[in-house]
Amino acid sequence: MKLSKKSDYALRAIIYLSMHYNKGAIQIREISANEKIPQKFLENILLVLRKAGILNSKIGLKGGYELARSPDLITLGEVIRALDGAIAPVDCVSKISYKPCSEEVTCVIRGVMLDIRNAITDVLDRMTFADMCSRVRDSMEKKESNVLTYAI
Repeated sequence: MKLSKKSDYALRAIIYLSMHYNKGAIQIREISANEKIPQKFLENILLVLRKAGILNSKIGLKGGYELARSPDLITLGEVIRALDGAIAPVDCVSKISYKPCSEEVTCVIRGVMLDIRNAITDVLDRMTFADMCSRVRDSMEKKESNVLTYAI
């Protein structure tokens, strides 16, 4: 599985929104500037995520985007599927966009591809954006402690 640029940007934007959860709507230009995502591209991504029920949008002076649910209720798998569709490496093992193969019954490659799909989706469907926020905080703490170590 290779993550598309759309999904990469979407994950970064949702992490940013998760880090600012319950602080009100955030404007696209703020997310774009902080995450270094082209604003026009981000607009399209956020629109897809809003239609998928992952984000809410607000119009007006204090308008922007915010999470539709708590970060602990949104998974990476949900966001990736909203933008890229099925996560399966081949169509014959996809749950969403299954397409049969003439060799499906005897194909040994299919079994391996099924194992790969299951391993990837197990991780992506368990990993929430609350988990990702914890990883960001851990990373920031490590970075700060390294700076302090070098300063001493």
